[in-house]
This record gives sequence, C-alpha cells and structure tokens, in this order.
Amino acid sequence: MTKNFSQTAAFIWSVADLLRGDFKQSQYGRIILPFTLLRRLECVLEETKAAVVAESERIADMGLPEEAQEKFIIRASKRPFYNTSPMDLSKMGQSDIKDNLNTYVQSFSKDAREIFEHFKFEEFVGQLADANLLYKVVRMFATTDLSPEKISNHEMGFVFEELIRRFAESSNETAGEHFTPRDIVRLTTSLVFMEDDDALTKDGIIRTIYDPTAGTGGFLSSGMEYVLELNPDAVMRTYGQELNPESYAICKADMLIKGQEVNNIKLGNTLSSDQLAGEQFDYMLSNPPFGVDWKKISGEIKDEHEQKGFDGRFGAGLPRVSDGSLLFLMHLLSKMRPIVSNEQSDEQSTVNSNQGSRIGIILNGSPLFTGGAGSGESEIRRYILEADLLEAIIALPTDMFYNTGIATYVWVLSNKKAAARRGKVQLIDGSNLYSKMRKSLGSKRNEMSDDDIKTIIRSFGDFEVVDARVLDKPEEVKSNRGRQSANPKAEPAKTFASKIFATHEFGYRRITIERPLRLSAQLSDDAIETLRYAPKPFDMVMPALYEAFGSEWTTDRYGDLSAVTLEARAMIKADFSELKEKQIKDVLDAKLWQDQLEIMNKAKALQAVIGSSQFDDYNEFEKVIKQALKDADVNLDAKEKKQLMDAITWKNPDAEPVIKKAVKVANPLYGAFSYKPANSDKPAKIVEFQTDSDLRDYENVPLNPNVTTTELIESYFAREVQPHVPDAWINSDKTDVIDEEIGIVGFEIPFNRHFYVYEPPRPLAEIDADLDAVSREIMQLLGEVHS
Repeated sequence: MTKNFSQTAAFIWSVADLLRGDFKQSQYGRIILPFTLLRRLECVLEETKAAVVAESERIADMGLPEEAQEKFIIRASKRPFYNTSPMDLSKMGQSDIKDNLNTYVQSFSKDAREIFEHFKFEEFVGQLADANLLYKVVRMFATTDLSPEKISNHEMGFVFEELIRRFAESSNETAGEHFTPRDIVRLTTSLVFMEDDDALTKDGIIRTIYDPTAGTGGFLSSGMEYVLELNPDAVMRTYGQELNPESYAICKADMLIKGQEVNNIKLGNTLSSDQLAGEQFDYMLSNPPFGVDWKKISGEIKDEHEQKGFDGRFGAGLPRVSDGSLLFLMHLLSKMRPIVSNEQSDEQSTVNSNQGSRIGIILNGSPLFTGGAGSGESEIRRYILEADLLEAIIALPTDMFYNTGIATYVWVLSNKKAAARRGKVQLIDGSNLYSKMRKSLGSKRNEMSDDDIKTIIRSFGDFEVVDARVLDKPEEVKSNRGRQSANPKAEPAKTFASKIFATHEFGYRRITIERPLRLSAQLSDDAIETLRYAPKPFDMVMPALYEAFGSEWTTDRYGDLSAVTLEARAMIKADFSELKEKQIKDVLDAKLWQDQLEIMNKAKALQAVIGSSQFDDYNEFEKVIKQALKDADVNLDAKEKKQLMDAITWKNPDAEPVIKKAVKVANPLYGAFSYKPANSDKPAKIVEFQTDSDLRDYENVPLNPNVTTTELIESYFAREVQPHVPDAWINSDKTDVIDEEIGIVGFEIPFNRHFYVYEPPRPLAEIDADLDAVSREIMQLLGEVHS
C-alpha cells in the first residue's frame, strides 16, 4: 500500500463497491469509518496485544471495578486504549462472525467502545450479516495494513479525514450540519494561526485548540496540521463538543487515531450544557449552524444571562431567539485566556500559553447588522468592539457550503492584537474569490483555490487598504435560453478589496426626536353621533346592530335586544367572528347602549353651551370646555372624558401646539420653548409641549470619541434636524443604560455598504430599443395567431 493518504483512503473506500445495492449511498460512511477505526486500533495494539490479554486474565478474578482494571491494562498496553480479546479480524471465521465481531468490539476500553456505540456499529453489523456481506467486509479490512510502521498517526489522520470528506459528500443533504468544506477550513485556520507563526516555531511549545461545534473534527485536525507543519515537535491538545452523536463518534475516532486525549471531546449541547466549563484555550475555531433558533434551550440561556451576567458567558446580551449564532461567539469569548504581565510572559510563553487567545468563527450576515440600538445583537457587537476584540471580517463567496448558498463571513477575534491593529478592524471582500465546481455537491457550487486563499491571507497579514482591483476570473457562463437582449447589461467586474476602520466608526448614538402634538377640536353633530357607539372592539358591531334593530327602540327601552337576541347573535357570528363570547354578551346587554347614550347626551349638553365652532388652539379649548362642564352641570369620569376627546379632536398640522407644562428656563434643543400663541396679546412664556407619537423620529449620530456626547448630538441636531423641522427637540429622557448619557448607543457592521460600487443604469435609448424589439415580436406572434 502506498503512503499517499488519498490513495489509501480510495482503497479503503472501495469497500463501497461491496455495499452498493444493499445499502444507500449515504450509509457507506457509517460502515467504512468504524471499520477503518477498528482496523487501525487493532494494528496499533498488535505489539502489546499478548501482554494485554495476559494482564486481563490475571486481574479477571480480582473483582476490581472497571476503572481500576483499566489502570492495570493500560500499563500493559502502553496506549490510552486497549482490547482484551484474543481475537482479531483475521481470526474470525465465517460462522458466528456477527457474534464474534460484536464481542471483539465490546472488549475495547471504555472510550473506544463508546465510539462504536455512537456509530451504531452493532446495528450495521447485523445489516451486513443479513445481506451476507459481513465476512467479505471483515476480510477486506483484515488484509489492509494500517499499522503505525506503514502509516504514522499524522498520515492516518489524513486518511481518516479523506474518508470523512467522501462520506460527507456522499450524503450532502445533511453534510453542511456537521462538515465544513476543506477550503473554508484551510482559510479560517490560516487566519487564526498566522499571527502566531513565530511563537509556534519555538521549542517546547504546548498549545490548545477548541471547537464548540466540533462536527466531524475538521477544524481540530486542520489546526493540528497547521502547527505541526511549522513545528513537528509541538504538542497540540484538542478539545471539542458536538451535539450530533454520529458526528461526535467520527470526531472522537479521528482524535483517537491521531493520538489525542479523547476525553476532551464531549457530547452534548454546548450552549445549554457546557461540558468544558472553566476551561480556556489558545485557539478556537467554529462553524456554528446558521440561523438556528434556541427556543428549546431559552430557559437555561436566559437564566445564565440574568443570574451570572459577565461572570457567565452571555453577560453582553442575548440575540433574538430565531438566530443563536452570536451565542456561540460569546461562548468562545468566555474561553479566552487572559493576557499575562510582561514579567510572566517570558517564562510561560512556550509551555503554557497564557498570552491571550485567537478565534475564527464562520457566521452568516445576520450578526453583522441585525438589531437596532439597545437590542441584544447590538449590545454584543458593542461589547466586542469596545473591548477591541475584533481583528477582521472576511466576506466569503456564496454557494460555499453543502446545505446553504447564503453569504457567509469569517470573523477573526483576539485579545492580543498587534500594536498596528489596536482600535481598528479590517474588512476584506473576498466574495469574488472562487471558481465554479465541475459538479455541485448539494448547495456547494463554488470553491476557493489555494491562490484565492493566499490572496486573503496576504491581505490580512499586510493589514493594508486595498482599493478594489479587478480579479483575473472567467466571466459567468449565462444561459442562452429564451430571447436575448440586443443590448445586454454589462456584468460588473469581479474585484477584491480591503478596508480598515476605527472601531468607533461602526458605532452610533440613536437620539429620539420629538415634535409637538397639534390638535383641533369641534363639538360637531357628526362627532357627537359617533359617541352612540363604544370604542374598539365594539366600534364596528354596534353601528351594524343599530342600523338593523335600532329603529324600533324607544327612549325607555333604548338598547333592548331581548326580543331579537337570536337574530342579533347570528348576525354577530356571521359578520364579526373575531368577537369573543364575553364581548358578544356585553354588546347584547342594554347597559352598554344606555351608557353610550348618556355620554352622547352629555356631549349635546356641552354643545349647547359651547356651540359647534372649530377650535385650533386646544389649550384655549381646554379652558372653554372646563367652564362648559360647570355651566351645563355635566360630570365626566376619566373614561368618558377620554372617549369624548377622542371623538371631537383630531391632529391638525396648522393648529397650535398642545402645552404640557410651564418651565422656568428656555432650552429649545431639549423641548423648553418660549411660546406665544398666534393672534395673542399675552406675553410669551416658557413651556414644554405634549409629544406627538406619530411624528416621533430617530436619528443615528455617528460616534466621535474626540468630542463630548453633548457636543456630538447637539451639533448634529443643529446641522441635520433643526433647519428642516424648527419645532423639533431632543428627548433627553432616552438615555443609554451603560454610559447614562442622552441617546442609546448602537453598533452595526454594514459590510456590503462599505464595498458598494455604484453602477449606472443602461442608457434610456438602449432600454427603449429593447422594449420596441419585444413589442414588435409580440405583435408578430399575435398576427400569426390570428392569420
């Protein structure tokens, strides 16, 4: 067998030829992967097998618990795993092979045995036996030499990864949930590790790498591969957690093959049950699921947020339940190693890296901009940017993943930024760095070449602005079906660009702009007539009932529907089905009608005193109606007064503003105006106005750390708002929870806006020519139909 891992993997995968017809293509990996692991473990253990069997027999009658037995046997095995059976694949005859194989697997140590359980190995062994294929598969693997002498742990890792890739691609309908494409893994790994290349080449290096959504272990393997290529003597310790049992089994098997401590790979939901709580890591890589809601675990997440705050993982805030991507990001931030002092750093930098951490995480577009100022998403972005943890965001091409074609981004974060990067964020537009695949794999239609990856890495490493430059990429092949335009729109050039921003440039302060309420009032007959009917939810049903049955009512029996209850109820059920039973009973009760009649009569009494003239100064009208209530001896409770005012007033931009209260000091920027009504001889007074919620507006003022908040918002208001709406003011009650200053701080990263290039539309003459051509073609076709 060749040591070329691709050829070795292809040879092992040829077992699929035996399975074809009896098993689905998506099941091949579920058989080939555990058999490959089984054969590899068997070959690794061959040297000490006799000693392990002898030791197992020696302690068998000692009555020791399994944990104690393991300590004795591991000492004999000289490996972190073992198998106490005298059998191996080559000794299994055709008869009873199913039982023998299951017994053989059960003889492994606990960690290895658990992997086969999660693969559901026994179930597939039964299916192979039923199809009369078990013996053939066993014989094929028994004759495959996977010994350490032939294939090192490092090379065997490559073989297993290639098998995982083939498995993922053969079942690409679910691959995206558990498998990140190799090109994206290479790019993300390089971005995270490249800043530490010098440190990683030192002697005695020990580093940890963690993936909270480990999947099949692609990121963990890639991180190990990157470091070992730089420094073959480095010690890499991998940690991970995975929700899917099958992916967990594959990841754990991969780590076992590579000689890793498999106890560090955990099964379970990372967000609701962090099984590596308290641990911190040097490097973290993750591709969490895109747009997956966290409703099922919302109780645990909210409890941790509220009870632990920043002592937990989610102190910065919580995103909306429909997308948990930012929860994974906050989880990773909680695992960062702190920066040690300069005195400690020299002695600890090589052995136990307490020099901070670096993170690479793949997210969709939502975490960049979803959520306005004060929202959970904005507060999370605020925490990241104000703590200066974000180094770069790289836009990837679309159609890069097996189960989605949406736009995706790599976020690179660190708490040990280089001096040149402090206070800055680099945005790299790599969305055009791709080539079309010859054959699509699910939604994956594009791939990044080594040159594409190097372009991004070089730009990241140089940390320089790159103006949009045209890439040497072939034009997209367009469909030639249907009618083609005589003047087709030119395709925009494929470009690459990089921009650098100060962290505060993504922030803004949202101020609330208020305007005064302006009301007119009139006790008109039409307005008074509306008081015959109660407000919502009765405002539609009561007029209908009155029209149908009200003509028969007398003054002493007003609202009496007792004689027509069945007809009235039937009409309500047919035309107003949204009403609940209690509301139906209320509207059929004469009391509701009589209460409304009383309000209407009170309004008529007021009209007799005031008249039906229109008032465009509500402040004056309030005085008039107050006096009219006394003169007409009318009493209105709060509910009646509200209904009356709602009926006889309306918003009028030409009316005088409604005064809220008088104040002592004028400050028009914040709503304290010197006011004198039109056509009034009285002196002006300083007042605050009632606000009109319909005219309320919000302005996002870009942050500027060089000026105070007061200067920032007042200069913006004077420049951008006041010239256009002189009666507006800033609501000083709306303040930020954290800094308690006016306005609510928000952060967003409008990636596409920063790289948008305006494309002018085609000349009108060309568009007209196309329309004329289409019109002629239509007329010609119509002529052929009628001829």
